[in-house]
Amino acid sequence: MARTLYEETHGLPIVSPHGHVDPRILAEDTPFPEPAALIVQPDHYILRLLYAHGVPLEALGVPRRDGAPVEADPCKVWQRFADHYHLFHGTPTGAWLEYELHEVFGIADRLSGETAPRIYDEIREKLRSPEFRPRALFERFNIEVLATTDAASDMLDHHRAIRESGWKGRVVPTFRPDALFRIAAPRWPAALDGLGRADGEPVRDYAGFVRALADRRTYFKSLGATATDHAVLEPYTAALPGGGEDAERLFHQACQGEVTPADERRFTAHLLLEMARLSLEDGLVMQIHAGALRDHNRLVFERFGPDRGGDIPVATEFTRNLRPLLNAYGNDPRLTLVLFTLDESTYSRELAPLAGHYPAVRLGPPWWFFDSMEGMQRFRERTTETAGIYKTAGFNDDTRAFCSIPARHDLARRMDANYLAGLVARHVIDESDARRMARALAYDLAKQTYRL
Repeated sequence: MARTLYEETHGLPIVSPHGHVDPRILAEDTPFPEPAALIVQPDHYILRLLYAHGVPLEALGVPRRDGAPVEADPCKVWQRFADHYHLFHGTPTGAWLEYELHEVFGIADRLSGETAPRIYDEIREKLRSPEFRPRALFERFNIEVLATTDAASDMLDHHRAIRESGWKGRVVPTFRPDALFRIAAPRWPAALDGLGRADGEPVRDYAGFVRALADRRTYFKSLGATATDHAVLEPYTAALPGGGEDAERLFHQACQGEVTPADERRFTAHLLLEMARLSLEDGLVMQIHAGALRDHNRLVFERFGPDRGGDIPVATEFTRNLRPLLNAYGNDPRLTLVLFTLDESTYSRELAPLAGHYPAVRLGPPWWFFDSMEGMQRFRERTTETAGIYKTAGFNDDTRAFCSIPARHDLARRMDANYLAGLVARHVIDESDARRMARALAYDLAKQTYRL
């Protein structure tokens, strides 16, 4: 039964509603330079495990913030990766890499230290051909729509270039204002200046700040955006007691550099309510990614910047934290709120009951440490009985590594076929139910949830 379900879903188009692929590669459509830059260096899943086994990021060619020398020979980067390839056996990264090498690039040999030079040359030669340029791969991967994640002040030049090029591939932005919410961060003034430049006039007060955010949302929507994204340590939502007056006071204190992390927590909680309110007006789906303690390794962050594999899960509470937002907007059918977590203990205790009650709530798929074979299985087992599959958001790949997109979707479709076949075998559902549910999980739910 699992094989039957997989055969019916593996060829469906890919809807990728959340990810981090750089839109520049599709705007410019220039050939990928070589295998290390394409496969190794953009993928923090790969970098994380290699670093954990003592491979310095400098040795993998990852640029340092201070401009200090790093490995400049991509052949040596690839060789180090191949020498340590066994580290990925049994991990989801290993499954994705196998798919990329064999299905995307047609490599017959297993990657190892011995085969590394030959495989490198074979992939590099293929990358020079028109069939392996970014847009050609986009079409070969059967991607129906790809959403990127973009800062609120981004002018989206690459998205406009894609539209104006006449190419039919659908690539849409996603509005992510995180940097503007972090009023206690050293870089907040620069982020605020960027918002003002993007909006056309300086932002001088809280009312103007919210107005500029609304304007930027409208601009993103004009270029195809259907969603916002908010990364928070905890999904804390609460209106400031004094409403706009308190928000104005905190905003001016932030402009003077006189706010604390506690002030930032309250300001962010208030802004999440504002974002939900704006979603009722403009229809953008609201995503909350909670439970990642970002850049846990300060040394790696200071040397190499964010997104290098140093995000670690923490325990997360949703029921009380989201109650103000859900009581204000969760009963309104105009809002879609997609919740992601890195705390698996919340699946059956909090997330499934919330999704199984509030019309606005959808559950995002396993993310980061749990977008794995076992993680996907656990997610289905712990949420379906309470919320059903139709209160989930389907699958998204959440990747920076462009060539891993079909690998991740294929793995998810296999795991969902396995899960549904188990329900059929135990007579929980019948075969017609399973076929309908398999298609929904692979394709329909992502398209419907994100209004794509």
